[in-house]
Amino acid sequence: MKALVFNVRLNSLYSIRVPFTWQSALTYPVLPPSAVIGLIANALQRYKNDKYPRKYLEKIEEEIIWTGSRLLTPCVIKSYTTSAITKWEDTVGSKFTNALGRQFAYSKNLQIVTIFNNNSIINEIANAIMTTPLTCGDSESLITVEGFFDMQEVEEITSQDTMETEFFVPFVKEIEILEGGGQIYLMHERCLKKDGRYLLRSYVVPIKEVRGILQPTTLKVKGKGLKAYRIKDLSTCVINFLELPKEPVQKVKRRIKKKK
Repeated sequence: MKALVFNVRLNSLYSIRVPFTWQSALTYPVLPPSAVIGLIANALQRYKNDKYPRKYLEKIEEEIIWTGSRLLTPCVIKSYTTSAITKWEDTVGSKFTNALGRQFAYSKNLQIVTIFNNNSIINEIANAIMTTPLTCGDSESLITVEGFFDMQEVEEITSQDTMETEFFVPFVKEIEILEGGGQIYLMHERCLKKDGRYLLRSYVVPIKEVRGILQPTTLKVKGKGLKAYRIKDLSTCVINFLELPKEPVQKVKRRIKKKK
């Protein structure tokens, strides 16, 4: 079991929309798991160009054990008002645009880590990421891989009660935060539905705000039976996803009024 570790440089402002925010869209300071998966799948599809994009998305989600990102440098988030075009043709005097609030972030560097089941796919993904255009969140937010890829050995940790991490941690009752703090964000763990639903969960992102600027920090957490991974040459470990309880998916029946 190996991890693909690489740093990216943000070439401009980036906006990774937080779920359930639209007309006043908020952004993440880091790439959530779904954004990293989408980035890798998109790069692999462009590199291979022999299957539909969804096929590569399914392949990546099958191979990934854990994925996440963290700030390497301070981050600034600001809100702006953008003008969205709603109509291309209309009568004179009509409204053609709509004002929308949107957050944008800027940080110089992020680090992305992905742990795979299959080591043979890592080289192919590394080649794809190095040779295709990459974006962070949307098509306007260009990023560049900085330096070389590291393919590090991964050790599974199951016996330690206390662990330190610089990556986001699931905000669940099984995990107790002993030291450090952060901000809580809802994040999608995957891009595709599982058991008829999207895996959406609250995470604690280890960042602190100092005079309006977000600074990366460290969390010391404790939990019984938690699965975590220690990556060689990284000073931190990552906490694996906890399995969501299997709950039946509620089906809502639409009522159709009968015409009299």
